[in-house]
Amino acid sequence: MGSSESSLYQKHLSRFLPEELSDIHGVFDALSGSAGPAEGKEGKAAKRTVTLAMFKAYVKEALPESMTLRLFDGMNSVQVSEKPPSPGDQLGKEQFVVFMAALTKGYAEEKSDIVMKMISKADGTVKGSQVLEFAEDLVGSLVHVLKHRNELKGWNLQNTRDPAAGIKALASQLVSELKLADGRKVEGAQIPDALCDKSSLEDWMFRVPQVSAFLNVIVRQGLLVLRSLPGRAEDTLHLLPRCKGVRKSGFVSLLDIPSVVFLNAHLPAESQHRWQLLFASRLHGESFTQLLGHVVNKGPCLLVLKDSDGYIFGGFASSSWEAKPQFQGDSRCFLFSVSPSVSVFTCTGYNDHFMYLNHRQQTMPNGLGMGGQHYYFGLWIDSDYGKGHSRAKPRCITYNSPQLSAQEDFTLDALEVWAVGEPPESDTTEKGKKSILDADPEAQALLEMIGKSRQSDGFREPEEEEEEN
Repeated sequence: MGSSESSLYQKHLSRFLPEELSDIHGVFDALSGSAGPAEGKEGKAAKRTVTLAMFKAYVKEALPESMTLRLFDGMNSVQVSEKPPSPGDQLGKEQFVVFMAALTKGYAEEKSDIVMKMISKADGTVKGSQVLEFAEDLVGSLVHVLKHRNELKGWNLQNTRDPAAGIKALASQLVSELKLADGRKVEGAQIPDALCDKSSLEDWMFRVPQVSAFLNVIVRQGLLVLRSLPGRAEDTLHLLPRCKGVRKSGFVSLLDIPSVVFLNAHLPAESQHRWQLLFASRLHGESFTQLLGHVVNKGPCLLVLKDSDGYIFGGFASSSWEAKPQFQGDSRCFLFSVSPSVSVFTCTGYNDHFMYLNHRQQTMPNGLGMGGQHYYFGLWIDSDYGKGHSRAKPRCITYNSPQLSAQEDFTLDALEVWAVGEPPESDTTEKGKKSILDADPEAQALLEMIGKSRQSDGFREPEEEEEEN
């Protein structure tokens, strides 16, 4: 191939900006343990290579060993000339550069070649069980490296649900989109024994962008490559929103890191950068009135419920909740499941029954609901707090969602509400108000009429500081 001057290698080099290429070369030099040009026989520059042991020594604890091995296999399988790569455990710089170009700049076809070798060294096909194992390794490595690099953005594994079940659930959701070479979708029970070829993986990676996005973060954060350049670090970390409001003693969210990443990807772009805890029944009390006081007019938010059987599910409200006897919201709303499976259910266009919130009405249902119709909601929390239902047989007509709870009529075990995106302007102007009179404008007006001022105005609680890892 004329050493590193092959046309394929040059093609991949041209994809990078000069500062990107410099960073990539610097990382390879660090991998190979050399800071300057090495001299070989007769004064010629020796061709540097990286062994598996050197690769492991560089990655250290940033990635699980299983993903470290997969990455090395993927790099080592890269073909930089018309000749197939020679077998062995020596990784060349050309292979490393082409791998980075294909992964960060390439098309699904290029990425699928690498992922195929990361799944199995054998040529030909891979089994669905192998793809599922790779997906679990992918999601688990994502959580691992973000924690290791202190990039959880205010989330904490001690304040969230154990990610083990969430890793498996999200991996299963990703693999559920897998199709066979003939275009047939693989059903749940058939996945382990299904045979997938390169075209199946190419289609999968094209339709499921999270696979590439997760792999991108794992490589950049695991190898510390292409992450320190201006504007590059945040490119890989939009998967996880900044978290606020969870610095509470003993608080453990119903969500885990994999489910946060999954749900955040389905939110409108302007709502993906910031989440703030508005209400948690275990912190604020099991009261419908308390719930209303924390969520009304607070902007778009996610409701997360856990029933007494352990099912976790909820809905995204695309606009502020308002207490009124009419349906509200728009087509950006959706319902979702977190446990035992991970899924999102978007609107069908059949009707506009996206959101409903009513209280203290005698002729209309009192409670909070999403989808379906009166008394048959896809998701319902009764104003008689603790009761709810998910009546969707066979499906909710608004969101095409199945029954989300274990039982059609369920008992609520816990509830959380997360504001997403920036708070509405009306909320920021009211920030800092803590008096009970703030929630009762009539009482406030009465005091003003009789010439009394509120003594608590000078004793407002300070705003909560921005939370970091």
